Amino acid sequence: MVNMTQWWALLAVVYLSIYLAATQHHRKALYPSAYRIKRGTYLLINPTFQRSVEDVKLLFEILLAGMQIEGEQHSMLIPDEELASLRSVEKLEVICEDVLPKSLSDIRRLTAGLAQRQQPLSWQDFERTVLTLVYTAQTLARLSSQQQREAWTDAVIQLFRAVQKDLRPS
Repeated sequence: MVNMTQWWALLAVVYLSIYLAATQHHRKALYPSAYRIKRGTYLLINPTFQRSVEDVKLLFEILLAGMQIEGEQHSMLIPDEELASLRSVEKLEVICEDVLPKSLSDIRRLTAGLAQRQQPLSWQDFERTVLTLVYTAQTLARLSSQQQREAWTDAVIQLFRAVQKDLRPS
């Protein structure tokens, strides 16, 4: 009887440890919304766009074509219809619309998390940080209020520093 109680206690401790580790992971994640199920499909948990060199080249081409990441309405616009129609762009759309932080407070929270990091970013977080930098710079370009421009300029600088820090050799 005692042996059975010990097994249950051990099982409970293991379960709680796994549960706490999982919640800590999501709490410490730079992009916690990447781990939430979006659009009804499990495949879009932790979505990433770049999986190959061709994907990197495609992202560069999309950015050069003038991709716009809109704010509160959460829409992504690619002016080149041919690029916009590619099936692989769907994941980029999910990232831009559902994963990237859009409010200044969320971006500040992100930059604070980036500033505390000692190790290099994962390639997924690096991709998201670069895209957040693009979004923040595009938002800054649309602002007219000097006070808002200063706040968003600071966010752009902090994101740029995080990307630059990650690109430096160890």
